Amino acid sequence: MVALSENVAVAARPEIARRAPPSPVGDRIFRAAALASALLVLLVLAGILASIAYGGWPAFQAFGPGFLVSSAWNVGREEYGALVAIIGTLVSALLALVIGVPISLGIAIYLTQLCPGWARRPVSMTIELLAAVPSIIYGMWGLFIFAPLFARFVQIPVSNVVEGMPIVGSLFYAQVPSGVGVLTAGIILAIMIVPFVASITRDMLDQIPTVLRESAYGIGCTTWEVVRHVLIPQASVSIIGAIMLGLGRALGETMAVTFVIGNANRLSASIFDPGSTIASRIANEFNEADGLQLSSLMALGCILFVVTFIVLIIARLLVRRAKVA
Repeated sequence: MVALSENVAVAARPEIARRAPPSPVGDRIFRAAALASALLVLLVLAGILASIAYGGWPAFQAFGPGFLVSSAWNVGREEYGALVAIIGTLVSALLALVIGVPISLGIAIYLTQLCPGWARRPVSMTIELLAAVPSIIYGMWGLFIFAPLFARFVQIPVSNVVEGMPIVGSLFYAQVPSGVGVLTAGIILAIMIVPFVASITRDMLDQIPTVLRESAYGIGCTTWEVVRHVLIPQASVSIIGAIMLGLGRALGETMAVTFVIGNANRLSASIFDPGSTIASRIANEFNEADGLQLSSLMALGCILFVVTFIVLIIARLLVRRAKVA
């Protein structure tokens, strides 16, 4: 009887029963367009890498593998090395993660578990608006507002306390407490990556089935235990992806870091001292560079590209391992 009713309904709507099969030509065009879009991305990526490598080849040829481990950067003598910029890039990005990731997780957990309903939307919008602020605004604020306060209330007091101490004195002593430095750049980068990591983590925590939380609360778990043993394991893959997204943003940031890192070509054990990153060095010198200096800057860009690619591979491996676990 049910089958008969369905046949009658279909017969009553001949436009459904007589619908023509999909056109093979349209399907082929769609497949070709999708394939072309995917290949276009790969071609653009390969073209960027090839052009940067070609531009930096004279530097790699002139200095060899020593370019990666040399701290020299003398324009007059045409001696160039990438070590200072590489270390500055990695350290500032690592500091940004150390500072920004716990704050981002705290924001996401607060918004999904503890925040009252009337405040959730305003707080979420405020966090997301931080992502829309141009990086140059962060840099100007860091240089003219944050750096003087940081020098007065952090660098000078801490330097007076740790001066002469082993290890701690090397890490937290500022020779010239001007407010700019590697730690300042790390703090500014942390502020910049918080909206990305917090927003993604919040969305993933919201998508966890409510029954899991209610079951945990039902057996007497506290909020901390629910977050630690239910929410974080369920969203671990997405959290890793969010952290790697923030790391990629921190590695490639240019203008904000250029304002606050100090742009000094020297290696220092103290995170209060000025330093340099690959992006900031390219931004400072590319406009007036020529000859071997220009090739060295292109080589730095190639190194940054490779570092970012390695970070992507690590992220894929971590996500795969989290899925298996």
